[in-house]
Amino acid sequence: MEALVSLIIAQFLSGLTRAMILFMVASGLSLIFGTMSVLNFAHGSFYMIGAFLCYEAVRVLGGSQLGFWISIMIASIIIGGIGMIIEVFILRRTYSMEGAGHMAQLLITYALILITGDIVRMVWGGNFYSVPTPTGLSGSVKIIGMNFPYYNFIIIMFGLAIYGGLWFLIYRTKLGMIIRASVHDRDLVGALGIPIPKYFTIVFAIGIFLAGIAGGAYTPLSTISVGMDISLLIEAFTVIIVGGVGSLTGTLLGALIVGEVYSFGIMVFPELALAFIFLIMVIVLIVRPFGLMGRPV
Repeated sequence: MEALVSLIIAQFLSGLTRAMILFMVASGLSLIFGTMSVLNFAHGSFYMIGAFLCYEAVRVLGGSQLGFWISIMIASIIIGGIGMIIEVFILRRTYSMEGAGHMAQLLITYALILITGDIVRMVWGGNFYSVPTPTGLSGSVKIIGMNFPYYNFIIIMFGLAIYGGLWFLIYRTKLGMIIRASVHDRDLVGALGIPIPKYFTIVFAIGIFLAGIAGGAYTPLSTISVGMDISLLIEAFTVIIVGGVGSLTGTLLGALIVGEVYSFGIMVFPELALAFIFLIMVIVLIVRPFGLMGRPV
């Protein structure tokens, strides 16, 4: 009985770890779509590039705890800068395309998936890479006789800190006020003299920055390789659908549900772990099409 309880707790904590990675990716995706109505299919690609850039930065700075966190920040800032360039010079042109905005965005961001995939394959090849757990974050803690990695606890706390930071940004700052107002009436916000394109660039950069952070934070948890973006992007979209587009708390709730369903699905029926996630999504779409914490359009 004690072994079963410890196994359940360990699976629950593993699900929380996965949920926090998903939340970091999905929160940026939700922020971009909720504010700008941009379907960024390349969001997972930025997550993948963030992981590879963090890997390279760790090689240069070393495997210390400080070097690891600096590596994540360097990778995320570079990714955020790339996101700003893409928004200004490519995506911004689609906003004025009458009747073809979403289709143009879909095609452009899908093209970015192919381009970034080829770039990553050209630079790093098709090999698998790993980043060792940083000094000071390795080891494990005992949970009813079972060891659980200490770094996973760090990721859980880190993800909750990201949620708190985003909540403060959205609900307690001027930028957040403009973001929320733009969601409800973009034309009125523009009529007040607020430079909407400038704030859209900032929002897009923040969303991509979050994908970079998630990619860097993921590196000690598993190997990184070309193609790691696609599976996670599908799960991130599922998180948003379950939680509700444009809801920060809904995104966190959706990530927790998807993370735990996947974790316990692996334990019960590994072959159908992803199928369980999609089953939850279908049920939510039937019962509440706008998500658990989303608002009807």
